[in-house]
Amino acid sequence: MEIQIKRVTTNSQAELVAGLAKTIWYDHYSPIIGREQVEYMLGKYQTSKAILAQTELEGNYYFLIHHEFVPVGYIGIVEKHNELFLSKLYILNTERGKGIGHFAIDFLVTRCRELGAPYITLTVNKQNSDSIGAYEKLGFEIYGEVESDIGAGYVMDDFLMRLRVNPR
Repeated sequence: MEIQIKRVTTNSQAELVAGLAKTIWYDHYSPIIGREQVEYMLGKYQTSKAILAQTELEGNYYFLIHHEFVPVGYIGIVEKHNELFLSKLYILNTERGKGIGHFAIDFLVTRCRELGAPYITLTVNKQNSDSIGAYEKLGFEIYGEVESDIGAGYVMDDFLMRLRVNPR
């Protein structure tokens, strides 16, 4: 099984991420938060222009995940002094259960160690039981809750999760 993770640096790569986001988010999030909120969030955060703007901020990175040389998902991270924040880890529904998520987390653990941070942290919607379960299988633990106003009357109601990364 060939899995590769490549940093997003070009407009064409950002367009691939935006296309994946559209497919994955409508499929996965519409039943959880509704189609209208998905459309709002895609337009605000996951257009190619928004993705490239985020990568221009210090410590923000996107990565495409390729399986058998085909883009099947993506990662978004923010590197901070004491943590690596996983803002996005999305894989096409047809590619789940193939070890791709585990491979992505291993990639992030290595990056976290290079950063010298003790944790990978993330937020996950409280109603997103499939993702919560997947993260727990990978060793993440819930350590809090947060509500975030994202505009247009939408609020994200999330659990805070983290994975302790031991230095080597």
